[in-house]
Amino acid sequence: MKHFDPKTVRLASMGGVSGMVLATPAILKSGLMFTGPQANIMIGLLPHLWAGLDVVSRELVGMIPSVARNATMERAALNQAVTYPISPTMGTHDNTPAMSVPEPEDHATEVGTVQITKSKNVNFGFVGEEQLALAAGVGDLTLQAQFFAEGLRTLVNEVENDLFRAGVDAASRAWGTPGTTPFSNDKVTDSAQMRRILNENGAPITGRSLVLDSAAAAQVLANWNLTRVSEAGTSMTLRQGEMLPLSGFSLKETGASVYHVKGTAAGATTNAAGYAVGARNITLASAGTGTILKGDVITFAGDANKYVVTAGDTDVSNGGTIQIAQPGLRTAIPATATAITVANSFSAAGLGFSADAMVLAARAPAIPKEGDAAAESYLMTDPRSGLTFDVRIYLGYKKVRYEVGLAWGWGVPNPAHLALLLG
Repeated sequence: MKHFDPKTVRLASMGGVSGMVLATPAILKSGLMFTGPQANIMIGLLPHLWAGLDVVSRELVGMIPSVARNATMERAALNQAVTYPISPTMGTHDNTPAMSVPEPEDHATEVGTVQITKSKNVNFGFVGEEQLALAAGVGDLTLQAQFFAEGLRTLVNEVENDLFRAGVDAASRAWGTPGTTPFSNDKVTDSAQMRRILNENGAPITGRSLVLDSAAAAQVLANWNLTRVSEAGTSMTLRQGEMLPLSGFSLKETGASVYHVKGTAAGATTNAAGYAVGARNITLASAGTGTILKGDVITFAGDANKYVVTAGDTDVSNGGTIQIAQPGLRTAIPATATAITVANSFSAAGLGFSADAMVLAARAPAIPKEGDAAAESYLMTDPRSGLTFDVRIYLGYKKVRYEVGLAWGWGVPNPAHLALLLG
């Protein structure tokens, strides 16, 4: 709980910058701040806001605290693009002695962009008569705290869903069986295979997270080997429901949910050109019927790896090209028509990734430097998710508006460091 000296209030003309300043006689005479009852609006409300924050910070939020935060991007305006380079794959060359230095190889470097694309608020308000009526019951401050908690929950859940959806769409490869909840066999095979994918793709060993949906998390908490104290070495999973690190991952749970309906392709094959390890763009033969959709998980005959499609084909019967996620093929496709199998529709049971795979930028919505009509504002940071919310109070005619705001954007600069767990 934060405590403030009752003589400290916020400057009303600071252009939306949150902070508390000493109410000295000189400042009071300057006319730059509210005095009287208005000066204590936010101070009186703060304990109730923090109570609401304490409630919402215990939501199932696994993605937000696991991804990287980008300070440069957070300074960008709404819809302003921030670019980043994507390193290409590189080959080796023979060391051939010569009296002149060879020319360096040219590499086509892809460029990705990240934007803050959302600026939203959740708001509510009261008129004087409503507050007077509530004072005889639960009290208006209690109801305000409940509204505030719901507002935070709404914003946090939308950010969490955006990150989870983006990770599912960009994952390098997949593991698991559609329709089967991971960790159902009382083994830790699923986390070990997620680790294998990241290791093969060269992801950093440290800072890895495995964010699971509620079904997969429940299976972890019911895993025989993890709940037996003699096997796990601790009773935390059994008694406290704590998901301990597993296979090098910090296990977290998310309330986000993504269900992917597969394309209808049947009998599709590659053409006979052949494709080397690392290839991402695969040309199809004019064979089979149906569609291959973005987000589908596919396999090629002779290769057990499950690849995630990042660009599909609306009709495989007339050929076309599909693209798979970075870093591309793990096994070369021979120079012959090779069958393509589309996995069944699936629920995204989890994402395994290193922190650098995804990036989040979140900040308070921009306020004109001259300020706006808010009587008070306060920046409040959720210690669990790390998100900072802008809480503002607007005074009207016998009416008040409370607002919780956030602006955010996201990107996947290193999709090779991200793997999808199917369920």
